[in-house]
Amino acid sequence: MAIPIYVVIVSHNSAEELNICLAHLEKQTVPIKGLVIVDSGSTDTHYIDGLHQSDRMKVVKTKNIGFSRANNIGFKNIVADREGMVVFMNPDTFLPPDYLAQAINVLNENPCAAMVSGKLLGYNRKDLRPSGMIDSTGIFRRWYGRWYDRGQGQKDQGQYDLICTPPALCGALMCCRLKALEPFQGEIFDEDFFLYKEDIELCLRLKAKGWTLVYDPRLIAHHCRGWAKNRQKVSYNLRLMAARNEVLLYRKHPEVAMVWAFVKLLLVKVCHL
Repeated sequence: MAIPIYVVIVSHNSAEELNICLAHLEKQTVPIKGLVIVDSGSTDTHYIDGLHQSDRMKVVKTKNIGFSRANNIGFKNIVADREGMVVFMNPDTFLPPDYLAQAINVLNENPCAAMVSGKLLGYNRKDLRPSGMIDSTGIFRRWYGRWYDRGQGQKDQGQYDLICTPPALCGALMCCRLKALEPFQGEIFDEDFFLYKEDIELCLRLKAKGWTLVYDPRLIAHHCRGWAKNRQKVSYNLRLMAARNEVLLYRKHPEVAMVWAFVKLLLVKVCHL
């Protein structure tokens, strides 16, 4: 019997990418039982208003309530089967036709895995083609506490082609076992995190409950990351939010590395780094 698959997408001014994302979902080799799109405060919602709602696809419009809360609303709008899989993905993430089928296989191969993901490769918005660079192969942590997407900005030359269990997986694309999410009663993402680090926090909670996370390089997708390489091109408010959320993350999951988070926050506030 086919495992039911659900997809939750949070959009925010995503007119350029959402239709491409949906077109790739339409080409999946396995059926998607339910798709919920939550628009979180787009300034122009014409691209959302034009979507055709059906029994399979639902659109929810809200004010800008943040990534975590919008994902939770999306999750609560799916009629989920306990043994199914829910995919949380960004509207600027594009899947090859067999991605969801392979993700189900990886979950079946790893019965202790709450979440699986794979190699996220960059995608150029301007010319609409892959960049050939790595976006994320899982989220790891430096010895002093800094979290980072492994391989980001590197050319993909097969250097991360081994299956592993990373500390966290990138929130741009998370394939989750519904059974593992049951204890959270619909509050999947911690709504104290408006944006940034909510993916890491969820991963840490799942691991604390005894589940594992799996990075499988056979799962390959593309992601148009919005974070600028040059931090000075990122607005001060977004950098401050990211730094504050790193402190919040360590408050919820205490470690000595909290010292790093406080230093980073101080540098952002004082030096605008």
